[in-house]
Amino acid sequence: MSWKTVLYVTAPGEGDADLKAAIALCNSTGAHLSVLVMATAAPPPIGEYAAVVSEAWNEERQLDMKALSERVAHVSSVLGASEVSHDVTSTYCELALADGEVGAHAQYADLLLVGAGLPDERRVRTSVLEGGLFRSPAPVLLAPSDMPVRVDPEVIVLAWNSSLEASRAARHAIDLMKAAREVRVTLVDPDASEGANGEEPGADIASFLARHGINVTVDLLSSGQRPVAAVLKQHAMDVAAGMIVMGAYGHSRLREWIFGGVTREMLKQPPSVPMLVCH
Repeated sequence: MSWKTVLYVTAPGEGDADLKAAIALCNSTGAHLSVLVMATAAPPPIGEYAAVVSEAWNEERQLDMKALSERVAHVSSVLGASEVSHDVTSTYCELALADGEVGAHAQYADLLLVGAGLPDERRVRTSVLEGGLFRSPAPVLLAPSDMPVRVDPEVIVLAWNSSLEASRAARHAIDLMKAAREVRVTLVDPDASEGANGEEPGADIASFLARHGINVTVDLLSSGQRPVAAVLKQHAMDVAAGMIVMGAYGHSRLREWIFGGVTREMLKQPPSVPMLVCH
């Protein structure tokens, strides 16, 4: 793989399963593991009761910083006992700035790994996803629960909708797909028109991938009025996929990033198999 730096974000209160998976991933690929330990601060009290609650707010911040420091020390200890090349940094920031913090670190990584155990307390997980997908060029790899993060899947499902986001995801995953036994280009309710998926949906991307020496099968699925995300997840299980590759759709509303419907549903919970996502 061409990944030389993997960014992994963790938070106070998280277990070590994802950290150990990140170490194993970097050991298998020879990549450097850069760990960001992040906590988000509660907003400062405002209004007529601010003076009353400010003491409690300050105490909460002190507890947050103590928990952050303890997590940094623990992560450093675990990494020190491993043989992986690594560095550890930390940040304690306001929620509105959290995605920018992640994006700034991810600019210098080839991959952002998001563990299944990353909590969403104070929107930590959401901020990590938004920062990785919308504020950095790095692809995001979502790890499944209770499963090692493998980078040699035999079968890959490429979720395809002829969008720019899907095209970027396919390019980021070229090396993975070349090494796989089979790639299932999957379209749900494809629109066979010139302005959408073309007269033969999936044919163009299949030809593109085949020229890279990739063994491609095109699957055209009907949703049957089920959510597209549910159809994609079920299809991945049906074909025994070891990874899902997809583009992430979203747009900005002032400072808030809004995920598109399918993207939101796919990212809502940790996936059943590793999922590589690009914006």
